Amino acid sequence: MKKLLIFLYILMICPVVQAEVLIPHDTLEVARNVEIKTAVKTGEIVRVGIGDTSFNKYDYDNAGIFSTDGMDVLNNDSFLLSVPSNKTVNIKLSSDMFVLSYDNGEVIEQVKGPVKFICRTGLLGVKGLKRVGKQAFYRGQIEITKYNKKIGRFHIVNVIDVEDYLRGVVPNEMPVHFGLEALKAQSIAARNYVLSPRTKAYDAFDVVDSVASQVYFGAASEKELANRAVEETEGVVALYNWELILAQYSSTAGGYTESFSNVFSDPKTKMFPSVPKPYLIAKPDMISQKPLDNDFDAAMFYKSRPDSYDMKSPYFRWERVWTKDELQKILQSNLAAQSATGFVHPEFNKNDKLAEIVKIDVKKRGESGKIIELEIVTKNQNYIVYKELVIRRLFTNNGKALPSANVVFDYQYDENGNLNAIKAYGGGYGHGVGLSQYGAGFMATELNFPYEKILKHYYTGITLSTKPIVLSPMYNQNVIQQNFYTKDKHAEIIVDNKYKLSHFLVNINGKEKNIELSKNIFNRVERIDISKYIKSGKNTITFYYPIDEDKEKGLRIFVELVKKDDNTF
Repeated sequence: MKKLLIFLYILMICPVVQAEVLIPHDTLEVARNVEIKTAVKTGEIVRVGIGDTSFNKYDYDNAGIFSTDGMDVLNNDSFLLSVPSNKTVNIKLSSDMFVLSYDNGEVIEQVKGPVKFICRTGLLGVKGLKRVGKQAFYRGQIEITKYNKKIGRFHIVNVIDVEDYLRGVVPNEMPVHFGLEALKAQSIAARNYVLSPRTKAYDAFDVVDSVASQVYFGAASEKELANRAVEETEGVVALYNWELILAQYSSTAGGYTESFSNVFSDPKTKMFPSVPKPYLIAKPDMISQKPLDNDFDAAMFYKSRPDSYDMKSPYFRWERVWTKDELQKILQSNLAAQSATGFVHPEFNKNDKLAEIVKIDVKKRGESGKIIELEIVTKNQNYIVYKELVIRRLFTNNGKALPSANVVFDYQYDENGNLNAIKAYGGGYGHGVGLSQYGAGFMATELNFPYEKILKHYYTGITLSTKPIVLSPMYNQNVIQQNFYTKDKHAEIIVDNKYKLSHFLVNINGKEKNIELSKNIFNRVERIDISKYIKSGKNTITFYYPIDEDKEKGLRIFVELVKKDDNTF
């Protein structure tokens, strides 16, 4: 009580200012004494579903776990035993119980699970599991949990800090020779991806370790330069209007990225084009380039090699050719499967016969020239096809989908005017939305662009910041800690003070401060410059909810990184 009175007295005598002031040690101790054991966050955790060597399945009927430096085995959160390094514990399910045994057949325990494996100073391995041709190893924990949809089968889940997870993602999503700044851009895009809310395909984990999410090959695939990129962007995400952006990326845009709405459908309603995302809009590498939303301009662009950031990609420009008979067979084979997506009208069924093809008519293109609607014209039925991925998978060549839907068609006719062959001229590899990885590599190694400039080219109107948090006792978040890396930048705390709190408390790299907030009802969002308290490298900031404020209120907060010499990068 005495400390609380001191705290209130200090608030009364301190002037209200629009900046932070140092707060006495006793005051901060009062805040610290709030029940915060489960409220402090020092890092984000991700649950990664581990697939088999070929990524064909994510459920198992047996597995073996070992470690490089000894491991503890737990039944849920209860300690079972310690196992020395390189000794395998095998797991099977029998009558809804996990049976744990050694390689010699000795049964160790039978438990309900989930079974957890923890190696505190080394790495965990899954027996026989290969990644990039080597034994797979993982940081963090491995958890074995039952697959509720299949009796007798279970999942292998890597429970890991997001920053450690990214070390196993970045060098597998981008070649390290693309350079440090490109790898930093990839790190932030990958961090955004894994931290963004999503509809999960499995209850047991957040993401998988394949291209279905992001390629994650674990600790054995880490590279020194990629690790440095993750470290030097720690805690940094890309935001638009207080929300983590959906940081889409692909190999090669072909010189012109496409708008999100022209590529992706709504996952629930299947509406296409979908609702636009203002930070994922079509953008040429060369500002003078006009939109390619018609056949003439698209042909001029994709039949040539204009200067572009990703022009060193082997898929910057490509060609494909089909005879009429080849295309007839390919479309006959592929139409039913692609019709099942709901983006072929009228529906083409497996036993339907495709009449003789007359022509392929492009009905609509995006700004990048990407086909988003085309018509297959036959002698007795026409079919409208939507979406770039459906189109790519429909027009296969040598068994492979088109690299992208940035494509124009030339037609060859015989002496009677009948279609004889089709040639495709295209550019790019992948969906072409957001960051182009080859473009980022060129910008980093050839143009010496920093990662901020790379990201802000591909994601329009973003800010680089920490993940926004809600500081509120209602959510048991009285105290929240964040780490972030910065170099040669200003940093500002951005506060959404909807409920008009008078102040909050922070500790920045050991410096304790009381942040006074405006009482003006029209001044809801405030920016507080904390540049003089940050350092080059890793920074730690802890936010404290004030004990004298209403416990049913809260603040939304993040730290924005701003370049000193040019706020627009």
